[in-house]
Amino acid sequence: MGEPRWLDEREAQVWKMYRDLRRDLQSAQDRQLLRDSGLSGADYALLVPLSEASDGLMRSRELGLEVGWERSRLSHQIIRMEKRGLVTREACADDARGAMVRLTASGRAAIEGAAPLHVETVRQFFFDPLTSHEVDTLGTLIGKMLDALNHEQG
Repeated sequence: MGEPRWLDEREAQVWKMYRDLRRDLQSAQDRQLLRDSGLSGADYALLVPLSEASDGLMRSRELGLEVGWERSRLSHQIIRMEKRGLVTREACADDARGAMVRLTASGRAAIEGAAPLHVETVRQFFFDPLTSHEVDTLGTLIGKMLDALNHEQG
């Protein structure tokens, strides 16, 4: 493998800024969601793909892949959301070992109520500080990084 390719001062500063941005942006989103809708960031993360799925229904495994969570974390979060009436669990008709997660009417109302203020927070802190050209450039840069990660994992 050879010698480590240490970050130079400029790269270390950019990396620190990225880590700070990721932490602070997530924190701002989580505070806004909890304050305005009573949802946690984890609730919202699961409600989004469920609300976009056909009939609000997804296999548990697919939902976990969609949000990038381990099975244990997903299971605990689904249990919490089920207790609050946001989702229900069902047996999978195609696979007795599989489980399905269904968005309830309360869950749909929660995501529909939370989404407008949440997207405003995303816009305020992520897009508004940038010009249109900078948004295009950022999209290109993020795409390159995702391609490198996907190539590594592929």
